[in-house]
Amino acid sequence: MDLSFSHFPFDLVLFGLIAAFLALRLRGILGTRVGVEPASPAAPAPRPGPVIEGRAEPPAALTDYDVPAPETRVGQVLGAIAGQEREFVPAQFLRGVEVSFRQVVQAFGAGDRAMLRERLTAEAFSAFDAAIQSREQAGETQKSEVRAIGGLAIVDAAIDQMAGAPCARIDVRIVSDQISLTLDKDGHPVAGTDAVTEFSDLWTFERLLGVSIGGAAWRLAASRSA
Repeated sequence: MDLSFSHFPFDLVLFGLIAAFLALRLRGILGTRVGVEPASPAAPAPRPGPVIEGRAEPPAALTDYDVPAPETRVGQVLGAIAGQEREFVPAQFLRGVEVSFRQVVQAFGAGDRAMLRERLTAEAFSAFDAAIQSREQAGETQKSEVRAIGGLAIVDAAIDQMAGAPCARIDVRIVSDQISLTLDKDGHPVAGTDAVTEFSDLWTFERLLGVSIGGAAWRLAASRSA
């Protein structure tokens, strides 16, 4: 019997061993990726950490508050107001103006007289109410939306006398991005645009010093384009 290995297919056996090894190796890798391996204990919920780029919304831009320096004329008036109203802080006042501005614009568009009566002086409310009545009689609707407020700046301040009591008045310039559109009864635009537009307004706020009144302490007394 010829026991020589001259005709034995060593190359086929070698290739078969290599193929088997690769198959086992591939199975091990795939098992790791799809969870074939035993599951590890559940990890606790991750705590907030660094934001992964591309997975988070950009932070909202902060509103710029411009307060006159204490040594300026307006700054001295603000100091006099703080002397009579211990809780008055100009920056906090502007934060309140920002909230009030959004509420008043929205209330005017919606015809919310209750909100306007709370935020406006009697004279200012009469003017806003007349505009709403005119709009309602014409069958018009108003779309008003404040998209962003770019900045608020105190540009003037004064202390006058009203009904025997000191009354503080502060003028604030407000720069905002808004949608302001008036539609007729058929839904056709008659004024404004549905595109976001930058507005610059000058609002005057007032309050009686040393007097506790219901509702908002600072009320809108006048508004006009800046």
